Amino acid sequence: MASKLTLSNRAGWTFVLPGFALIFTFIVLPFFFAIGLSSTNQRLLSPNPTQFVGLENYRQLLGLAVVTLEPERDDAGKVVRNEAGEIQYPRLREITRSDDYPQYRGMREWFRWQSGENVMIVIASDVVFMKALVNTFLFVLVVAPVQGSLALMLALLINHKVRGINLFRTIYFMPVVVSIVVVSLLWRFIYDGQNGLLNSILQALTFGLFQPVDWLGNPSTALPAVMAMSIWQAVGFHMVIWLAGLQTISPTLYEAAAIEGASKWQTFRYVTWPGLRNTAVLVLVVITMQGFALFAQIDVMTNGGPLDSTQTLVFQAVERGYGKQDISGGSTISVILFAIVLAISLIQRWLTRER
Repeated sequence: MASKLTLSNRAGWTFVLPGFALIFTFIVLPFFFAIGLSSTNQRLLSPNPTQFVGLENYRQLLGLAVVTLEPERDDAGKVVRNEAGEIQYPRLREITRSDDYPQYRGMREWFRWQSGENVMIVIASDVVFMKALVNTFLFVLVVAPVQGSLALMLALLINHKVRGINLFRTIYFMPVVVSIVVVSLLWRFIYDGQNGLLNSILQALTFGLFQPVDWLGNPSTALPAVMAMSIWQAVGFHMVIWLAGLQTISPTLYEAAAIEGASKWQTFRYVTWPGLRNTAVLVLVVITMQGFALFAQIDVMTNGGPLDSTQTLVFQAVERGYGKQDISGGSTISVILFAIVLAISLIQRWLTRER
């Protein structure tokens, strides 16, 4: 039965409504506005009138195809090879620029692999967006379990009433309260390829045998370097969440486990971990959301490079929307990101449901 609007309810709504109004004005309304912009060709500054393009922006971003290139053959039917003995293939542009294949027009090569004598090439309408999509998923898949596990280990270590434990809690949490821009600048100096602290330490440990690496200038190390910094920066925040969950577990359960002769691993498996179920769900969701929102580290440390190896969805949305003044493109990426995060959140909710 619905409760009546009492004086206390009226006072509560009076306090809540300003917050709801702000959320609706600055979050809900702009989101629906972004959905509308994603179906147009709107630019930030353009003399041309805005036109409705439907799902064309989504097709431009998500367009993918696989093209098979067969070896070139001579009149006798033999495979043509160059002077180095490599098999010769037709140029991809002969397909992507041909009127015979209008569905491939304007698409570019993303990656390829060999399948027997044939070459399989994945082409995309927007290769940079695809790289950003893969990098974002890779970042989340690596950072979420590693950061969550390290935070849990730290929480277990400091969940003891011993002298000086608050000092360690403060030290572990300190990077969280520092601005992410400041942390990113600090780690950019640490990763410097010439006089960076990391290279200096590794050279000292190997007595000069280690060759300096440009961690942020190498496509194979740039994204892992950003991952390592992100894990270090936010692990203290999730440690506090784990610690709050640990302190809700009744000490009598640990006493009962000790009386039964349970080992430390058995105690963790059958007492601690079941008691942290709801906390684990919260930590997983928070890390996932933070991972998909990756922007500041990329903007400060790599600016999406080198060779687009650290492009992410949020960075691409901001870069296109404001850097290239392509508001419709940035809005489209934002809507796609929202759909991805919503789908993952629903999957996480289903996987962690009560059974």
